[in-house]
Amino acid sequence: MAREKIYLEEVFPSPFMQLWGIFRKTPVAMVGFCCFIFLILLAIFAPIIAPYSPVDGNLQMILLPPAWHVDGNVSYLLGTDELGRDMLSRLMYGTSLTFGLSFIVVIFSLVIGVVIGSLSALTHGIKSSFLNHFLDVVLSIPSLLLAIIIVAILGPGISNTVWAIAIVFIPQFIHITRYAVKEEFRKDYVLASRLDGASNFRILYYSVFPNIVERLMSQATLAQSAAILDIATLGFLGLGAQIPLPEWGAILANGLERFYIAPWTVYLPGLAILFAVVATNLVGEGIRHALKLRKES
Repeated sequence: MAREKIYLEEVFPSPFMQLWGIFRKTPVAMVGFCCFIFLILLAIFAPIIAPYSPVDGNLQMILLPPAWHVDGNVSYLLGTDELGRDMLSRLMYGTSLTFGLSFIVVIFSLVIGVVIGSLSALTHGIKSSFLNHFLDVVLSIPSLLLAIIIVAILGPGISNTVWAIAIVFIPQFIHITRYAVKEEFRKDYVLASRLDGASNFRILYYSVFPNIVERLMSQATLAQSAAILDIATLGFLGLGAQIPLPEWGAILANGLERFYIAPWTVYLPGLAILFAVVATNLVGEGIRHALKLRKES
């Protein structure tokens, strides 16, 4: 039985394996995927591999430039800030706050959005029309603006930032799930399943979800890059993580006052944000490219 299963998987690969086979043949997408995995591992293991504490400083090493500078010190590869805190350690810990929290936010919003979107796709009449118009109104508001409004109501802080961004992204996943499920329910294989006596929930779980998971993954990568920017932006504006928390946006904002004498306190967190967003976008673009090729084949 095991050999027969392996043989069938090789001859008739699943849609996910087909997508992965196309994705891994795209070098740029694989580079982004490797960078994405690196960020996930760094977010998890930062407390173990970071050389120093992200909040405790050394007053004898204030505003020390990076190691490649003539006045740098190899003990502090990326230099220090105005309190002698190691920039490398703060950026490592910041991975879990900016990138890691954005990943968690997207997963949470995806699950809630898929559940509500799937249920709403099965409704008709006034309920369906009301939900459709409500989603149109919410999605017409820029996500960052809506997150700022929510944080202004809840109050500044990293926890309120996470909730605000999660609330902002849930309608996006509801919309795409609802549209995708309705589109799939119009196809012949769903009609055949209904004639066999399958319930709507059984059709959703066994037939519809496997056909829309790629689209949801593509949307999740877009939401991931947007969540990174939103968390960093709220931290930069003083509405998100508060100093001394080593969130990338907050670190960048804190270094602006000393940009001319210590530019590394600004461009290093800026480069970290750029790196995370580019890696996520490369993965998303690779998924969309693979989806397109799989449909054409």
